[in-house]
Amino acid sequence: MHPPFGAREHNARDSVYLQLKNLIITLALPPGTSLSEQEMAARFQVSRTPVRESFVRLAQEGLLQVLPQRGTFVSLIDTEHALEAQFVREQLEPAIVRLACESFSETDLAELDANLDAQQAALDARDENRMFELDERFHRTLFAGCGKLNTWNLLLQAKIHLNRTRHLSLAPDRDWQHLYIQHKAIADAIRRKQADEAEQVMRAHLQLAVTDLAELKKQYPHYFK
Repeated sequence: MHPPFGAREHNARDSVYLQLKNLIITLALPPGTSLSEQEMAARFQVSRTPVRESFVRLAQEGLLQVLPQRGTFVSLIDTEHALEAQFVREQLEPAIVRLACESFSETDLAELDANLDAQQAALDARDENRMFELDERFHRTLFAGCGKLNTWNLLLQAKIHLNRTRHLSLAPDRDWQHLYIQHKAIADAIRRKQADEAEQVMRAHLQLAVTDLAELKKQYPHYFK
């Protein structure tokens, strides 16, 4: 049985939106790329309506820029927005790991361990997109295990611009081993219920994003405002 027409349109709109957003955040569509409704409709095999609606949503989120008489472009990375997201992370995530030291179950710890095993496999395969996905999932697991998924979802929305810089930092010629080492140290500290240690490692871990941002702006000046 086919879904009602309205449901199909809704599904198409959400699908196009999510796919486009992922292409922008992963830099498959780099900052400054010109986008055409017609080309995107052909790419996703949908009408232009869900593409147009997705463009509006992504523009509201700051990922697209619509210039009258010129067209629609993937927005440049807003450094101020990225730094603001970093500030939010630095307030929330050290508090989350302290809470995890008190409340994490064996099941939560096992999920972190499985994630770390998958991270090591991604490192061995030099798969930067998989590593980014696992990095996100590691941090999400911390929030989920503390019963703070709504907070995670708010943070996820706040760090859209920051995530694009993180994808830049996971370029194929960079060393990601330090990410795995810090993630493992955080998991080990939570297992031993060492809140001060977990917080210290998390703060050092989060500082990598700030260091990378300054370096990335030098390497990719055309990607940033």
